Amino acid sequence: MTERCFSLAALTVLELSPADMVEAAARAGYSHVGLRLVPATEQEQHFPLVADASLRRQTQARLRDTGIQVLDLEILRLKPHTCVADFEPILAVGAELGGTELLVAGNDPDEARLTERFAELCDLAAGFGIHPHLEFMPWTDVRDLRQAMRVVANADRANGCVLVDAYHFNRSGSLLSDLAQWPAQRMRYAQLCDVAGPVPDDMDEILRQARNERRFPGEGDADLLGLLRTLPPTVPLSLEIPTRQLLEQGISGEQRARLALEKAKSVLARL
Repeated sequence: MTERCFSLAALTVLELSPADMVEAAARAGYSHVGLRLVPATEQEQHFPLVADASLRRQTQARLRDTGIQVLDLEILRLKPHTCVADFEPILAVGAELGGTELLVAGNDPDEARLTERFAELCDLAAGFGIHPHLEFMPWTDVRDLRQAMRVVANADRANGCVLVDAYHFNRSGSLLSDLAQWPAQRMRYAQLCDVAGPVPDDMDEILRQARNERRFPGEGDADLLGLLRTLPPTVPLSLEIPTRQLLEQGISGEQRARLALEKAKSVLARL
């Protein structure tokens, strides 16, 4: 089995503070974590790492003590009225914490403007040693792999990347043949989970499943082996697997993180 580094994604254990998340990742056997510097929704529980210096110090101390490293930072949204320069303090905190990859969502229906903003963000992030990854999600304005590839290619920045999430890959109907054409150096990490059942007709249900009910690798219907064979062979894998049902049953964040890692390693062993 190819050696990979595994990162615990924030969405998997969103109830944990960043410091507790680092601790849980270390105990469960991960080498990295992903930190959510900006909430994805107004409703979710959020720990304000950018605004709270004390929380940052606590998180940095835990990173130091455990040896866990930060892989990715999330989530910046490119909207019609986004001013990219406003992201500078967020990137500064991300770099201070050691993050090198950045998750970006495209929420602008004007693809030309979105492409221009993505290029601007890449230029700003380059000064911090950070690589923006445009993530395609069926409910956003970057709906599938082909569109994400087009935006990143047209932005034409050396640090611009595409983020492949197994859930969105499945639900957007994206193709392995397209993924095989994309340069390996433009995918510096990927997100892994499994997906159960056919694609829902209702976009709200696709979104609900994405944020609340994914499956551990090997427990769904997605072609994870095909995906993993097509991705670069040593690409870091961020395990983004929200399982609200288990959370409500009282299964701790650390236990869920451990399960996710065990299941991911079992799938990789089959490659």
